[in-house]
Amino acid sequence: MRPWQRCGMAVVVALAATACGAGSGGGTGTDTDAAGRAGDGFPVQVADCRGARTTFDSAPRKIVTSNAASLEMLLRLGVGDRVIGTGFPPGKGALPGKLGAQARKVPVLGKSVIAKEKLLGSGADLYVDTFSSMGNMGGAGNAPTEEEFTAAGIKHVYLASTACASMAKKPQRDLSGVEGDIVRLGAVTGTSQRAREIVAGMRAKVAAVHKAIGDVPERKRPGYFFFDFDAGTKQPMAVCGKQVANAVISQAGARNVFAGCDGDFKPVSWEDVVTKDPDWIQLGVRNRGDAAATAKAYDQAAAFLKSFPATKGLRAVRDGKFLRIGSEHTTIAGVGNADAVERIARTLHPAEFPAGR
Repeated sequence: MRPWQRCGMAVVVALAATACGAGSGGGTGTDTDAAGRAGDGFPVQVADCRGARTTFDSAPRKIVTSNAASLEMLLRLGVGDRVIGTGFPPGKGALPGKLGAQARKVPVLGKSVIAKEKLLGSGADLYVDTFSSMGNMGGAGNAPTEEEFTAAGIKHVYLASTACASMAKKPQRDLSGVEGDIVRLGAVTGTSQRAREIVAGMRAKVAAVHKAIGDVPERKRPGYFFFDFDAGTKQPMAVCGKQVANAVISQAGARNVFAGCDGDFKPVSWEDVVTKDPDWIQLGVRNRGDAAATAKAYDQAAAFLKSFPATKGLRAVRDGKFLRIGSEHTTIAGVGNADAVERIARTLHPAEFPAGR
């Protein structure tokens, strides 16, 4: 059994028996409160991508997150007051309402990867890492060693749906990896009940999509290309089978035309895109923090595809089959993945979603 296949959740990584049992009626069955005192569902044990384990006797009090994905999960779990810093902060407008307001209060330790010295000197007792082996995150190569984390008194855990994805043997075709990350962070922070509620909401939304569209055979799934406009237009960056976006696309009843490439992201050529000739293209644009600015970016992405010689003849471009769904909800692990599943499915399979449903 691979380390991320425990407790019946694809990326609940080696949770201790007490934490696993809380979701299935086994173990102690005791919910932990937000304070996460020793004894309230603890100790909890988690493992990294290679199986090395870390034990929590009580919930951490000072947390640093590597990027907006883990930050959002912690905010939704109700422990934002424990987050003392983040890297790759969410863009303005990327998080809704109160979540956005809470996120803006979190100190930014790095606009991208947090500098090693700043991270080790942050005073954190937990670092939640989204990247790990992800080689395309510039600067991650200067990350602290596990020995340096230990010396600084910082426990180090991962979002396995992203950090461990490239090491997995199979593609991500459902949201169990993201759900597992939420459940695991809930166990570590003493908020397991809230984590289960969040996951239940995601599952209900995806289940409604499945009920509407049924089991779409692979051969009948429309081809789908995620065009990461913000990554640049000189060479497209494909989302491969092991990226979270592949799970989102699959659950929506579509076929990621680059699902077969190995890893999570991979640079491809425009000739490769032309060969795939997708039925639909998602315009991957990050939230600009302003509705007009974001709409303008979508317009620019569409205009490029319509005018670029290599892509203007694609059937999706000719037919104007574009989806304007933010990159954050598609390629970054989080609750928004379930929302993206619903939006994609409603666009691609409109007949299955009568008005008002």
